[in-house]
Amino acid sequence: MDTNVYQHFRVEERSFIDSVGDWIDQVQGQYAPYLTEFLDPRQCYILETLVRQNSELRFQFYGGYEQAERTRCLIFPDYYQPVDEDFALSLYEIHYPSKFASLSHGKILGTLVGTGIKRAYFGDIISDGEKWQVFIANEVDHFVATQVTKIGKVAVRLEPINYTEMVMPKDSWTQERGTVTSLRLDSVISEIYHISRQRSKQLIESGKVKVNWTENTKPDFLLELLDIVSIRGYGRIQIQELEGKTKKEKCRVLFGVLRK
Repeated sequence: MDTNVYQHFRVEERSFIDSVGDWIDQVQGQYAPYLTEFLDPRQCYILETLVRQNSELRFQFYGGYEQAERTRCLIFPDYYQPVDEDFALSLYEIHYPSKFASLSHGKILGTLVGTGIKRAYFGDIISDGEKWQVFIANEVDHFVATQVTKIGKVAVRLEPINYTEMVMPKDSWTQERGTVTSLRLDSVISEIYHISRQRSKQLIESGKVKVNWTENTKPDFLLELLDIVSIRGYGRIQIQELEGKTKKEKCRVLFGVLRK
């Protein structure tokens, strides 16, 4: 991979860029498909950019359903015709006593990762408000299902289900256009949730904000295309499109917004 490509991305994204380069080399060398783990939208954007710029290979993303946020990517030569089974993921429902207990996305994710399996083996966690389901990579799904018997103090059981039994996720993103002085993390949060910059800074510095599922405590962190920001107690923001600058040099942005 040409090291000049680094200048277009963040320093902390270099190891992922190197991985994509290795995957491209492997597909070109073996002339056979390569399946990634689950990627977040920012990683998908980087992968798509690099594959298009550095090869004649093809690729396809799939996370179990059309609007999936976290997806696996199949990189393949042009002769190959992928099918859903190539993406090696299964849908599990979390059975629990819903009349007497409640679950949350955070508690479920914490328990799944607590099995010792890294986040990249888990796709979207979805709910219709009562039922909870999760997409798991086939490489680890049976192990996870046997390990997870409690979430917090709630007894649970993970069972594989057919895709026809998938719930319609209750959470729905809305699109909002806005202008911000910059794509600083504190500025974007302040703009979307109509809170002061100082309050936004406090949320970030107290560890209540994640960027692409990783805690970020830097108010001046600069967001980029397809980053997802999670703010505990408020919801989530995605940078969906960068639409240029205003006459006063403010950034025009199309945001995806999920409000709690």
